[in-house]
Amino acid sequence: MTDDIWRLDATAMAAGIRAGDFSSREAVSACLQRMDEVNPQLNAIVESRPEEALLAADAADRAVAQGADLGPLHGVPISVKGNHDLAGWATVNGCEALQDNVAAVSAPSVQNLLDAGVVVIGRSNTPEFCVRWDTSNDLYGATVNPWNAGVSPGGSSGGAAAAVAAGINPLATGTDLGGSLRVPAQACGVASIKPGRGRIPDWNSTDPVEPGLGFQLMNGNGFLARSVRDLQLGLPVMSRGDWRDPWWSAAPLEDDIPRPHKIALMVEPGGDISEQVQSGVKTAGELLSGAGYEVEAVNPPQLDEAWELWRTICMGELVLQLKPAIEAMCGPRMVRCLENYAAIVPEHCNERAILEAFAQRRGVLRAWTEFLREYPLIVGPVGMQPPGAPDEDIASAEAAQALVDSHRLTVSINALGLPAATLPVGVSDGLPQVVQIIGPQFAEMRCLAAAAAIESQVQPLTPIDPR
Repeated sequence: MTDDIWRLDATAMAAGIRAGDFSSREAVSACLQRMDEVNPQLNAIVESRPEEALLAADAADRAVAQGADLGPLHGVPISVKGNHDLAGWATVNGCEALQDNVAAVSAPSVQNLLDAGVVVIGRSNTPEFCVRWDTSNDLYGATVNPWNAGVSPGGSSGGAAAAVAAGINPLATGTDLGGSLRVPAQACGVASIKPGRGRIPDWNSTDPVEPGLGFQLMNGNGFLARSVRDLQLGLPVMSRGDWRDPWWSAAPLEDDIPRPHKIALMVEPGGDISEQVQSGVKTAGELLSGAGYEVEAVNPPQLDEAWELWRTICMGELVLQLKPAIEAMCGPRMVRCLENYAAIVPEHCNERAILEAFAQRRGVLRAWTEFLREYPLIVGPVGMQPPGAPDEDIASAEAAQALVDSHRLTVSINALGLPAATLPVGVSDGLPQVVQIIGPQFAEMRCLAAAAAIESQVQPLTPIDPR
Protein backbone atom coordinates (compact mmCIF):
# COMPACT_ATOMS: atom_id res chain seq x y z
CA MET A 1 0.00 0.00 0.00
CA THR A 2 2.70 2.49 0.98
CA ASP A 3 4.31 2.32 -2.47
CA ASP A 4 1.10 3.65 -4.03
CA ILE A 5 0.23 6.37 -1.52
CA TRP A 6 1.29 9.02 -4.02
CA ARG A 7 -1.61 7.95 -6.24
CA LEU A 8 -4.20 9.01 -3.63
CA ASP A 9 -5.96 12.32 -3.66
CA ALA A 10 -5.61 14.60 -0.65
CA THR A 11 -8.93 13.56 0.86
CA ALA A 12 -8.01 9.88 0.90
CA MET A 13 -4.48 10.65 2.05
CA ALA A 14 -5.67 12.76 4.98
CA ALA A 15 -8.20 10.07 5.96
CA GLY A 16 -5.54 7.36 5.84
CA ILE A 17 -3.16 9.32 8.03
CA ARG A 18 -5.90 10.14 10.51
CA ALA A 19 -7.02 6.49 10.70
CA GLY A 20 -3.49 5.18 11.09
CA ASP A 21 -3.59 3.22 7.84
CA PHE A 22 -0.24 4.80 7.02
CA SER A 23 1.84 7.62 8.44
CA SER A 24 2.50 11.11 7.17
CA ARG A 25 6.16 10.11 6.82
CA GLU A 26 5.12 7.27 4.53
CA ALA A 27 2.93 9.60 2.49
CA VAL A 28 5.60 12.28 2.23
CA SER A 29 8.29 9.70 1.45
CA ALA A 30 6.14 8.22 -1.33
CA CYS A 31 5.63 11.65 -2.88
CA LEU A 32 9.31 12.54 -2.56
CA GLN A 33 10.21 9.26 -4.26
CA ARG A 34 7.72 10.02 -7.02
CA MET A 35 9.33 13.45 -7.36
CA ASP A 36 12.74 11.83 -7.77
CA GLU A 37 11.33 9.57 -10.49
CA VAL A 38 9.46 12.06 -12.68
CA ASN A 39 10.57 15.59 -11.84
CA PRO A 40 13.86 15.36 -13.79
CA GLN A 41 11.69 14.96 -16.91
CA LEU A 42 9.12 17.59 -15.93
CA ASN A 43 10.95 20.31 -14.01
CA ALA A 44 7.68 21.01 -12.19
CA ILE A 45 9.25 21.39 -8.72
CA VAL A 46 12.27 23.69 -8.75
CA GLU A 47 13.18 23.73 -5.06
CA SER A 48 12.73 20.98 -2.49
CA ARG A 49 13.90 20.37 1.07
CA PRO A 50 13.30 16.66 1.69
CA GLU A 51 14.84 16.60 5.15
CA GLU A 52 12.62 19.44 6.36
CA ALA A 53 9.58 17.76 4.84
CA LEU A 54 10.30 14.48 6.61
CA LEU A 55 10.82 16.25 9.94
CA ALA A 56 7.46 18.00 9.47
CA ALA A 57 5.88 14.64 8.66
CA ASP A 58 7.35 13.13 11.83
CA ALA A 59 5.83 16.00 13.83
CA ALA A 60 2.49 15.32 12.16
CA ASP A 61 2.73 11.65 13.12
CA ARG A 62 3.51 12.52 16.74
CA ALA A 63 0.36 14.64 16.82
CA VAL A 64 -1.67 11.67 15.58
CA ALA A 65 -0.13 9.38 18.20
CA GLN A 66 -0.84 11.89 20.97
CA GLY A 67 -4.50 12.23 20.03
CA ALA A 68 -4.15 15.92 19.20
CA ASP A 69 -6.77 17.87 17.30
CA LEU A 70 -5.92 17.38 13.64
CA GLY A 71 -6.54 19.76 10.78
CA PRO A 72 -8.48 18.59 7.72
CA LEU A 73 -5.26 18.24 5.68
CA HIS A 74 -3.08 16.89 8.46
CA GLY A 75 0.13 15.33 7.15
CA VAL A 76 -0.73 15.79 3.45
CA PRO A 77 2.18 16.80 1.16
CA ILE A 78 1.68 19.86 -1.06
CA SER A 79 3.72 22.18 -3.25
CA VAL A 80 3.68 25.97 -3.01
CA LYS A 81 3.84 28.16 -6.10
CA GLY A 82 7.00 30.22 -6.45
CA ASN A 83 5.18 33.55 -6.07
CA HIS A 84 3.59 32.70 -2.70
CA ASP A 85 5.51 33.73 0.41
CA LEU A 86 6.61 30.70 2.43
CA ALA A 87 8.49 31.54 5.62
CA GLY A 88 12.19 30.78 5.33
CA TRP A 89 12.07 30.28 1.54
CA ALA A 90 12.83 32.84 -1.15
CA THR A 91 9.88 34.12 -3.16
CA VAL A 92 11.75 33.92 -6.44
CA ASN A 93 8.75 34.15 -8.77
CA GLY A 94 10.85 32.71 -11.58
CA CYS A 95 13.25 35.66 -11.49
CA GLU A 96 16.99 35.23 -10.97
CA ALA A 97 17.24 38.67 -9.35
CA LEU A 98 14.92 37.55 -6.52
CA GLN A 99 16.88 34.54 -5.26
CA ASP A 100 17.57 36.34 -1.96
CA ASN A 101 13.97 37.50 -1.52
CA VAL A 102 13.45 35.35 1.59
CA ALA A 103 10.06 35.63 3.29
CA ALA A 104 9.94 36.13 7.05
CA VAL A 105 6.31 35.02 7.23
CA SER A 106 4.08 32.95 4.99
CA ALA A 107 1.31 34.42 2.87
CA PRO A 108 -2.07 34.16 4.66
CA SER A 109 -3.42 31.50 2.28
CA VAL A 110 -0.26 29.41 2.71
CA GLN A 111 -0.34 29.83 6.47
CA ASN A 112 -3.96 28.66 6.47
CA LEU A 113 -2.83 25.45 4.79
CA LEU A 114 0.05 25.02 7.23
CA ASP A 115 -2.36 25.50 10.12
CA ALA A 116 -4.51 22.75 8.61
CA GLY A 117 -1.54 20.37 8.85
CA VAL A 118 -0.03 20.22 5.35
CA VAL A 119 3.61 19.32 4.75
CA VAL A 120 5.38 21.38 2.07
CA ILE A 121 7.60 19.22 -0.14
CA GLY A 122 8.61 21.82 -2.71
CA ARG A 123 8.20 24.98 -4.73
CA SER A 124 6.54 24.80 -8.15
CA ASN A 125 7.94 26.53 -11.22
CA THR A 126 6.53 29.76 -12.64
CA PRO A 127 7.37 32.14 -15.46
CA GLU A 128 9.00 35.39 -14.39
CA PHE A 129 6.51 37.55 -12.50
CA CYS A 130 3.80 34.98 -13.34
CA VAL A 131 2.60 36.86 -16.40
CA ARG A 132 2.94 34.31 -19.22
CA TRP A 133 0.67 31.62 -20.66
CA ASP A 134 3.61 29.20 -20.51
CA THR A 135 5.89 28.17 -17.62
CA SER A 136 9.52 28.87 -18.40
CA ASN A 137 12.19 31.18 -17.06
CA ASP A 138 15.92 31.78 -17.44
CA LEU A 139 16.70 30.69 -13.87
CA TYR A 140 15.03 27.27 -13.64
CA GLY A 141 14.17 26.51 -17.26
CA ALA A 142 10.93 25.17 -18.72
CA THR A 143 8.31 22.93 -17.13
CA VAL A 144 7.21 20.04 -19.35
CA ASN A 145 3.60 18.95 -19.77
CA PRO A 146 3.35 15.30 -18.60
CA TRP A 147 0.78 14.59 -21.33
CA ASN A 148 3.03 15.65 -24.19
CA ALA A 149 6.45 17.28 -24.02
CA GLY A 150 5.65 19.19 -27.21
CA VAL A 151 2.66 20.93 -25.61
CA SER A 152 2.83 23.80 -23.13
CA PRO A 153 1.81 22.99 -19.53
CA GLY A 154 0.14 26.39 -19.42
CA GLY A 155 0.97 29.30 -17.19
CA SER A 156 1.59 30.70 -14.86
CA SER A 157 0.83 27.80 -12.47
CA GLY A 158 2.24 25.29 -14.95
CA GLY A 159 4.68 23.77 -12.49
CA ALA A 160 1.90 23.27 -9.97
CA ALA A 161 -0.41 21.63 -12.52
CA ALA A 162 2.29 19.34 -13.91
CA ALA A 163 3.26 18.22 -10.40
CA VAL A 164 -0.34 17.35 -9.51
CA ALA A 165 -0.97 15.60 -12.83
CA ALA A 166 2.15 13.44 -12.49
CA GLY A 167 1.46 12.44 -8.88
CA ILE A 168 4.24 14.40 -7.18
CA ASN A 169 1.74 15.90 -4.76
CA PRO A 170 -2.06 15.83 -4.57
CA LEU A 171 -2.52 19.56 -3.90
CA ALA A 172 -0.66 22.63 -5.18
CA THR A 173 -1.21 26.32 -4.55
CA GLY A 174 -1.58 28.70 -7.46
CA THR A 175 -2.71 32.16 -8.49
CA ASP A 176 -4.92 33.44 -11.30
CA LEU A 177 -4.78 36.92 -12.84
CA GLY A 178 -5.66 35.90 -16.38
CA GLY A 179 -6.25 32.16 -16.24
CA SER A 180 -3.09 31.14 -14.38
CA LEU A 181 -4.92 28.34 -12.54
CA ARG A 182 -7.41 27.37 -15.22
CA VAL A 183 -5.11 27.39 -18.26
CA PRO A 184 -2.65 24.89 -16.67
CA ALA A 185 -5.60 22.84 -15.45
CA GLN A 186 -6.76 22.52 -19.07
CA ALA A 187 -3.27 21.72 -20.32
CA CYS A 188 -2.53 19.10 -17.64
CA GLY A 189 -5.98 17.60 -17.05
CA VAL A 190 -6.50 18.50 -13.39
CA ALA A 191 -9.10 20.34 -11.32
CA SER A 192 -8.78 23.83 -9.91
CA ILE A 193 -10.70 26.52 -8.10
CA LYS A 194 -10.22 30.21 -8.85
CA PRO A 195 -12.10 31.94 -6.05
CA GLY A 196 -13.82 35.26 -6.57
CA ARG A 197 -12.53 38.56 -5.26
CA GLY A 198 -12.40 38.56 -1.46
CA ARG A 199 -12.77 34.85 -0.78
CA ILE A 200 -9.14 33.87 -0.04
CA PRO A 201 -6.83 36.40 1.66
CA ASP A 202 -3.99 37.68 -0.50
CA TRP A 203 -0.80 39.36 0.73
CA ASN A 204 2.95 38.88 0.43
CA SER A 205 5.32 40.49 2.90
CA THR A 206 8.06 40.39 0.25
CA ASP A 207 6.19 42.58 -2.25
CA PRO A 208 8.12 45.87 -2.51
CA VAL A 209 4.97 47.87 -3.31
CA GLU A 210 1.24 47.29 -3.33
CA PRO A 211 0.00 45.98 -6.70
CA GLY A 212 -2.14 48.14 -8.95
CA LEU A 213 -5.88 48.33 -8.40
CA GLY A 214 -6.60 46.13 -11.40
CA PHE A 215 -4.32 43.43 -10.07
CA GLN A 216 -5.95 43.72 -6.64
CA LEU A 217 -9.42 43.23 -8.16
CA MET A 218 -8.56 40.57 -10.72
CA ASN A 219 -5.88 38.36 -9.16
CA GLY A 220 -6.83 35.53 -6.84
CA ASN A 221 -5.21 32.77 -4.83
CA GLY A 222 -6.42 29.22 -5.33
CA PHE A 223 -5.16 25.72 -5.84
CA LEU A 224 -5.08 22.68 -8.10
CA ALA A 225 -5.96 19.08 -7.28
CA ARG A 226 -6.73 15.74 -8.90
CA SER A 227 -10.30 15.61 -7.54
CA VAL A 228 -13.16 18.02 -6.96
CA ARG A 229 -13.63 16.70 -3.43
CA ASP A 230 -10.09 17.90 -2.64
CA LEU A 231 -11.13 21.38 -3.75
CA GLN A 232 -14.21 21.14 -1.53
CA LEU A 233 -12.00 20.07 1.37
CA GLY A 234 -9.31 22.67 0.82
CA LEU A 235 -11.34 25.77 -0.03
CA PRO A 236 -12.67 26.35 3.52
CA VAL A 237 -9.10 25.99 4.78
CA MET A 238 -7.56 28.54 2.42
CA SER A 239 -10.50 30.91 2.89
CA ARG A 240 -9.91 31.63 6.56
CA GLY A 241 -9.65 35.36 7.07
CA ASP A 242 -6.61 37.49 7.65
CA TRP A 243 -6.62 41.17 8.63
CA ARG A 244 -3.66 41.87 6.34
CA ASP A 245 -5.93 41.63 3.29
CA PRO A 246 -8.61 44.33 3.57
CA TRP A 247 -10.39 42.86 0.52
CA TRP A 248 -11.11 39.60 2.34
CA SER A 249 -14.80 38.99 3.08
CA ALA A 250 -16.45 36.85 5.74
CA ALA A 251 -19.20 35.82 3.31
CA PRO A 252 -20.58 32.30 4.01
CA LEU A 253 -19.14 29.52 1.88
CA GLU A 254 -22.45 27.76 1.28
CA ASP A 255 -25.55 29.27 -0.31
CA ASP A 256 -29.17 28.15 -0.10
CA ILE A 257 -29.98 27.95 -3.80
CA PRO A 258 -31.90 24.75 -4.61
CA ARG A 259 -29.94 22.15 -6.56
CA PRO A 260 -30.03 21.13 -9.33
CA HIS A 261 -30.85 24.37 -11.15
CA LYS A 262 -30.53 26.04 -14.55
CA ILE A 263 -27.12 26.23 -16.20
CA ALA A 264 -26.04 28.31 -19.18
CA LEU A 265 -23.87 26.23 -21.53
CA MET A 266 -21.47 28.17 -23.77
CA VAL A 267 -21.17 25.81 -26.73
CA GLU A 268 -20.45 28.69 -29.12
CA PRO A 269 -18.84 31.41 -27.01
CA GLY A 270 -17.87 33.54 -30.00
CA GLY A 271 -14.62 33.38 -31.88
CA ASP A 272 -12.95 30.27 -33.25
CA ILE A 273 -13.54 27.24 -31.01
CA SER A 274 -11.97 23.88 -31.87
CA GLU A 275 -13.89 20.62 -32.07
CA GLN A 276 -11.61 19.16 -29.36
CA VAL A 277 -12.69 21.87 -26.93
CA GLN A 278 -16.30 22.23 -28.04
CA SER A 279 -17.04 18.54 -27.74
CA GLY A 280 -15.77 18.66 -24.15
CA VAL A 281 -18.20 21.48 -23.34
CA LYS A 282 -21.04 19.47 -24.89
CA THR A 283 -20.03 16.44 -22.81
CA ALA A 284 -20.18 18.56 -19.66
CA GLY A 285 -23.67 19.69 -20.59
CA GLU A 286 -24.84 16.12 -21.14
CA LEU A 287 -23.40 14.99 -17.80
CA LEU A 288 -25.02 17.89 -15.97
CA SER A 289 -28.36 17.10 -17.64
CA GLY A 290 -27.94 13.52 -16.46
CA ALA A 291 -27.43 14.82 -12.95
CA GLY A 292 -30.74 16.72 -13.09
CA TYR A 293 -29.56 20.21 -14.04
CA GLU A 294 -31.59 22.16 -16.60
CA VAL A 295 -28.96 22.96 -19.25
CA GLU A 296 -29.60 25.60 -21.92
CA ALA A 297 -27.23 26.74 -24.68
CA VAL A 298 -26.98 30.47 -24.06
CA ASN A 299 -24.17 32.99 -23.57
CA PRO A 300 -23.93 35.66 -20.87
CA PRO A 301 -24.30 39.31 -21.92
CA GLN A 302 -21.51 41.75 -22.73
CA LEU A 303 -18.76 39.14 -23.04
CA ASP A 304 -16.86 41.33 -25.49
CA GLU A 305 -17.10 44.25 -23.08
CA ALA A 306 -15.80 42.15 -20.17
CA TRP A 307 -12.94 40.88 -22.32
CA GLU A 308 -12.06 44.43 -23.34
CA LEU A 309 -12.05 45.49 -19.67
CA TRP A 310 -9.40 42.88 -18.91
CA ARG A 311 -7.28 43.86 -21.88
CA THR A 312 -7.43 47.54 -20.95
CA ILE A 313 -7.05 47.30 -17.17
CA CYS A 314 -4.89 44.24 -16.60
CA MET A 315 -2.63 44.38 -19.63
CA GLY A 316 -2.55 48.16 -19.45
CA GLU A 317 -1.34 48.07 -15.84
CA LEU A 318 1.17 45.36 -16.73
CA VAL A 319 2.72 47.38 -19.54
CA LEU A 320 2.55 50.76 -17.84
CA GLN A 321 3.56 49.78 -14.30
CA LEU A 322 5.75 46.67 -14.56
CA LYS A 323 7.80 47.55 -17.62
CA PRO A 324 10.74 49.12 -15.69
CA ALA A 325 10.99 46.17 -13.28
CA ILE A 326 10.75 43.58 -16.06
CA GLU A 327 13.39 45.27 -18.16
CA ALA A 328 15.70 45.62 -15.17
CA MET A 329 15.23 42.20 -13.56
CA CYS A 330 14.04 39.68 -16.13
CA GLY A 331 15.58 37.69 -18.95
CA PRO A 332 15.20 38.24 -22.69
CA ARG A 333 12.17 35.95 -23.09
CA MET A 334 10.17 37.85 -20.50
CA VAL A 335 11.19 41.16 -22.08
CA ARG A 336 10.02 39.82 -25.44
CA CYS A 337 6.75 38.75 -23.84
CA LEU A 338 6.22 42.27 -22.53
CA GLU A 339 6.90 43.69 -26.00
CA ASN A 340 4.23 41.38 -27.42
CA TYR A 341 1.77 42.45 -24.75
CA ALA A 342 2.50 46.11 -25.46
CA ALA A 343 1.69 45.48 -29.12
CA ILE A 344 -1.73 44.00 -28.40
CA VAL A 345 -3.12 46.26 -25.67
CA PRO A 346 -5.79 48.58 -27.04
CA GLU A 347 -4.30 51.53 -28.92
CA HIS A 348 -6.12 53.97 -26.68
CA CYS A 349 -4.77 52.37 -23.49
CA ASN A 350 -3.41 54.97 -21.08
CA GLU A 351 -4.12 56.04 -17.51
CA ARG A 352 -7.34 57.81 -18.54
CA ALA A 353 -8.59 54.77 -20.46
CA ILE A 354 -7.90 52.54 -17.47
CA LEU A 355 -9.87 54.85 -15.17
CA GLU A 356 -12.79 54.86 -17.62
CA ALA A 357 -12.65 51.06 -17.81
CA PHE A 358 -12.93 50.83 -14.02
CA ALA A 359 -16.08 52.96 -14.25
CA GLN A 360 -17.55 50.75 -16.99
CA ARG A 361 -16.74 47.59 -15.06
CA ARG A 362 -19.62 48.03 -12.61
CA GLY A 363 -22.19 48.13 -15.40
CA VAL A 364 -20.83 45.00 -17.06
CA LEU A 365 -20.71 43.19 -13.73
CA ARG A 366 -24.31 44.24 -13.06
CA ALA A 367 -25.39 42.71 -16.39
CA TRP A 368 -23.63 39.43 -15.57
CA THR A 369 -25.10 39.43 -12.06
CA GLU A 370 -28.60 39.77 -13.52
CA PHE A 371 -27.89 36.92 -15.93
CA LEU A 372 -26.63 34.73 -13.07
CA ARG A 373 -29.92 35.27 -11.25
CA GLU A 374 -31.67 33.35 -14.05
CA TYR A 375 -28.79 30.96 -14.75
CA PRO A 376 -27.05 30.34 -11.41
CA LEU A 377 -23.99 28.83 -13.17
CA ILE A 378 -22.27 29.18 -16.53
CA VAL A 379 -20.31 26.31 -18.11
CA GLY A 380 -17.86 26.98 -20.90
CA PRO A 381 -14.36 26.42 -22.24
CA VAL A 382 -11.10 27.59 -20.68
CA GLY A 383 -9.14 28.16 -23.87
CA MET A 384 -11.13 27.82 -27.09
CA GLN A 385 -8.17 26.01 -28.62
CA PRO A 386 -6.18 23.11 -27.12
CA PRO A 387 -2.86 24.16 -25.55
CA GLY A 388 -0.20 24.91 -28.13
CA ALA A 389 3.55 24.54 -28.24
CA PRO A 390 5.84 25.80 -25.47
CA ASP A 391 6.84 29.48 -25.81
CA GLU A 392 3.96 30.13 -28.19
CA ASP A 393 3.14 33.26 -26.18
CA ILE A 394 6.50 34.86 -27.03
CA ALA A 395 6.73 33.71 -30.65
CA SER A 396 5.18 36.94 -31.96
CA ALA A 397 2.67 39.63 -31.14
CA GLU A 398 0.20 37.82 -33.40
CA ALA A 399 0.65 34.58 -31.43
CA ALA A 400 0.15 36.45 -28.16
CA GLN A 401 -3.00 38.05 -29.57
CA ALA A 402 -4.31 34.61 -30.57
CA LEU A 403 -3.85 33.39 -26.99
CA VAL A 404 -5.75 36.38 -25.59
CA ASP A 405 -8.50 35.78 -28.15
CA SER A 406 -8.69 32.08 -27.26
CA HIS A 407 -9.04 32.81 -23.56
CA ARG A 408 -11.62 35.59 -23.85
CA LEU A 409 -14.05 33.88 -21.47
CA THR A 410 -11.33 33.01 -18.97
CA VAL A 411 -9.90 36.53 -18.66
CA SER A 412 -13.39 38.04 -18.56
CA ILE A 413 -13.98 36.17 -15.31
CA ASN A 414 -10.88 37.83 -13.87
CA ALA A 415 -12.08 41.23 -15.06
CA LEU A 416 -15.34 40.74 -13.15
CA GLY A 417 -13.84 39.08 -10.05
CA LEU A 418 -16.10 36.02 -10.31
CA PRO A 419 -15.27 32.47 -9.15
CA ALA A 420 -14.67 29.55 -11.49
CA ALA A 421 -13.93 25.86 -10.99
CA THR A 422 -12.30 23.69 -13.63
CA LEU A 423 -12.35 19.93 -14.08
CA PRO A 424 -11.53 17.39 -16.80
CA VAL A 425 -14.41 15.69 -18.62
CA GLY A 426 -12.50 13.45 -21.01
CA VAL A 427 -9.64 13.08 -23.49
CA SER A 428 -9.61 13.87 -27.19
CA ASP A 429 -6.71 13.91 -29.66
CA GLY A 430 -4.41 12.79 -26.86
CA LEU A 431 -5.07 15.83 -24.65
CA PRO A 432 -7.45 16.49 -21.74
CA GLN A 433 -10.79 18.18 -22.25
CA VAL A 434 -11.43 20.58 -19.39
CA VAL A 435 -14.34 22.94 -18.75
CA GLN A 436 -14.83 25.79 -16.33
CA ILE A 437 -17.91 26.37 -14.20
CA ILE A 438 -18.52 30.03 -13.40
CA GLY A 439 -20.74 31.43 -10.67
CA PRO A 440 -21.69 34.74 -9.06
CA GLN A 441 -19.62 36.32 -6.35
CA PHE A 442 -19.01 34.03 -3.34
CA ALA A 443 -20.60 31.01 -5.07
CA GLU A 444 -17.46 28.85 -5.16
CA MET A 445 -19.12 25.89 -3.44
CA ARG A 446 -22.02 26.07 -5.91
CA CYS A 447 -19.49 25.78 -8.73
CA LEU A 448 -17.84 22.84 -7.01
CA ALA A 449 -21.16 21.07 -6.42
CA ALA A 450 -21.83 21.06 -10.17
CA ALA A 451 -18.24 20.00 -10.80
CA ALA A 452 -18.70 17.09 -8.42
CA ALA A 453 -21.87 16.07 -10.27
CA ILE A 454 -19.83 15.84 -13.49
CA GLU A 455 -16.86 14.13 -11.88
CA SER A 456 -19.03 11.38 -10.41
CA GLN A 457 -19.78 10.26 -13.97
CA VAL A 458 -16.28 10.29 -15.48
CA GLN A 459 -13.05 8.40 -14.93
CA PRO A 460 -10.10 10.28 -13.37
CA LEU A 461 -7.40 11.24 -15.86
CA THR A 462 -4.46 11.57 -13.49
CA PRO A 463 -1.97 10.75 -12.04
CA ILE A 464 -0.05 9.81 -15.17
CA ASP A 465 3.51 8.98 -16.09
CA PRO A 466 5.24 11.57 -18.29
CA ARG A 467 4.70 10.78 -21.97
